[in-house]
This record gives sequence, C-alpha cells and structure tokens, in this order.
Amino acid sequence: MEISRTARRTGAGTWWALLGFGVAVAVAAGIGALGVGGTSAEYAGLTRPAWAPPGWLFGPVWTVLYALIAVAGWLVWRRTGLGRAIWAWIGQLALNAAWTPLFFGAGRYGLAFAEIVLLWLAIGVTVALFARVSRAATLLMLPYWAWVTFAAALNFAIWRMNA
Repeated sequence: MEISRTARRTGAGTWWALLGFGVAVAVAAGIGALGVGGTSAEYAGLTRPAWAPPGWLFGPVWTVLYALIAVAGWLVWRRTGLGRAIWAWIGQLALNAAWTPLFFGAGRYGLAFAEIVLLWLAIGVTVALFARVSRAATLLMLPYWAWVTFAAALNFAIWRMNA
C-alpha cells in the first residue's frame, strides 16, 4: 500500500523526514571532511587576511548553519515534496560537500574559489525557489548564504595571499 503525499508530510512521518534531512546534511558535512585531516593546522599555517576568523570558530558556525539548512529543506519538502526547490537544495548541498576537499585536501585554493562561487549561486537559486514556498525556510537559508559570501571572500584572499 502506497503512502499518500499528504501522509508523508504530516504526523509521525514528518518527524522522520526531519531526521532524514538532518542525516543528509550530516553526510554532506562528513563527505566534505572525509580524508581531509589537519584542517585546523593547515588553516593556522596559511597566510590570512587580518579579518580572518580564528580556526575554532568554524565548527560552531557550521554546526548551526547545517541545522538551519536541514530545517529549511524539511519545511519546503513538507509543502512541495521532492520538487525543483528540493533538487536545488540537494545540488547546493553537494557543492557544499565538495569545497573542503578542494581547499584543504587538495590545496587548490583557486579551484576552491571557483567552486564556492558556484555554491553561492546555487544557494541563491535555492533561496529564490524556497521564497515561493516558505518564508521561514527562506529566512533559515539567509545566514548560510551570508556565511558563504564571507567564506568566498576569505577563500579569495587566502588564494591570492598564498599563491
């Protein structure tokens, strides 16, 4: 017996879906960190601009952002199911996962900058699609977009300073 779309997005099933969105974000974070050890030491060893945050700040910031990203995706999924907005959400999450191995794992700061620009654009598309569905989900994505804007500027500065 197939569960209807409405049933999947209401009741207990919706809480399992929220957990699923959390797992998806955790997997993306894990893939990003897979095989990339010593990022704190590498970051500390880079020539960085004066406005670069301390390395310890990234973990707490990303923890909060990943929680916001998961809830935002879940809110939109509850209203639309697996539609264009969620596919955009998945796409930006995949790009998010790819940045860390490029920057830290491969030390390809220029390529990582190009990739983070694509990530920034993908977040913009996701935000635009989310805005058609859920104001709350859109607002939850804005801190992430802002942080990636900052991270892109930092990536660019580090690329130029360490070339």
